[in-house]
Amino acid sequence: MSSSPFDSQFLVLVAGFAVLLSAGATYVASSLLIGLLGKKGRVVMDYHKKGKPMVPKPGGPAIILGLVVGEAVLYLFTQQASLLALMATLIIAGVIGLLDDVVTLSGAVKPALLLFASLPILLLGAYDFHLALPFFGAVRLSIIYPILLLLAIPVTSNTVNTIDVLNGVVSGFMLIASIPLIFALLLFGNYVVAAAATVFAATAAAFYLVHRYPSKIFPGDSGSLTLGAGYGALAIIGRAEMVGVVALLPAILNSFFFLSTVKRLVEHRKVKERPIVVSEDGLLTASRKPEAPISLVRLIVARSPMFEHQVAGEILRLAAFSAILAALTALTVRGF
Repeated sequence: MSSSPFDSQFLVLVAGFAVLLSAGATYVASSLLIGLLGKKGRVVMDYHKKGKPMVPKPGGPAIILGLVVGEAVLYLFTQQASLLALMATLIIAGVIGLLDDVVTLSGAVKPALLLFASLPILLLGAYDFHLALPFFGAVRLSIIYPILLLLAIPVTSNTVNTIDVLNGVVSGFMLIASIPLIFALLLFGNYVVAAAATVFAATAAAFYLVHRYPSKIFPGDSGSLTLGAGYGALAIIGRAEMVGVVALLPAILNSFFFLSTVKRLVEHRKVKERPIVVSEDGLLTASRKPEAPISLVRLIVARSPMFEHQVAGEILRLAAFSAILAALTALTVRGF
C-alpha cells in the first residue's frame, strides 16, 4: 500500500476491525470449547495444582480461528501476498498441532512435519534474503537464507511449545514478545505486517483471559505450535528476524537447557523424570534426581520453592526484560 494519509488512516481502521474480530473470535471460541471439551471428557490433569484438577484441552482451535480470521480481513483489504503466506503457515502449523493433540507425534516427527509450514513463505517469496544484523548492517544470504527459512518455523514453533508449562505462560509470553515486534515493524515502515502482528497480539491477549492462572482451558500443541509458527512467520516477512530472536530468548534458553540434558529430540510428555516436583500444598520444588531434565522452571525454583502463579510471574518478567532488549535491538538495525 502507498503511504498517503488516506491509505494510512484506512489501514488503521482495517487493522482495528481485524483486531476486534480476532480477539472476539478467540475469546468466544475459547468459551465454547471450555464447555464442549468438558462435556466430551477432553480434559487433562493440571499437574501443578493442589488436588490436580482436570482442565479442558485443546484450546488451539480458538487461537487458530482468531488468527486466521483477523489476518484474512487484512489480506482482503491489502492483497499482500505476505499475509497469504502467513495464513497458510498458521493453518498448516495448526493442523499439525491438532494431530499432535490427538495422537501425540514423536519428538522427531513433529519438527519434520513443521517444515511444511515454512513452505508458503518460501514459495510465495514473502521474505528478503538480506538479514539485518545489529551494528553490522544487512548481510546478503541469497543461498543459505532459504535453508534457514525452512528451519525457522519448526524451530520457533517447538521453542514456543516448550514454554507452555504453566497456567498463562505461553499466551502471556507471546503477548509480551509481540510488543517489540510491532514496535520494530512500525519503525521499519512495514505497516501492513505491523497490523498483522497486532492481530497476533490481540489473539494472544484474548486467549490469555481464559488461560491465565487458574486456567479454564489449555492451548495444547495446536495452540502453542500455531503461536510459535505465527511469530516466526511475522518476524521473517517483516524483516525483523533478530528482534524476534531476542524477544524469544527465555524460551530459547529453556529449549537449550532441555535439549542439553535430554540430548535428543523427545516429546516432553514422554520424559520419565519431571524437572520439578509438586508438594501436597502446591509448592513447586526442583527435582533432585540427576536424570531429570533442566528447564527454566527448575532453575527458577532451585533456590526456593514457589507456587505456580509465582513462577509464571517470574517467566513473564523475563519475557518483559527480553522484550525491552528486543526493542533496543530494533533501534540498532533500523535502516538496514
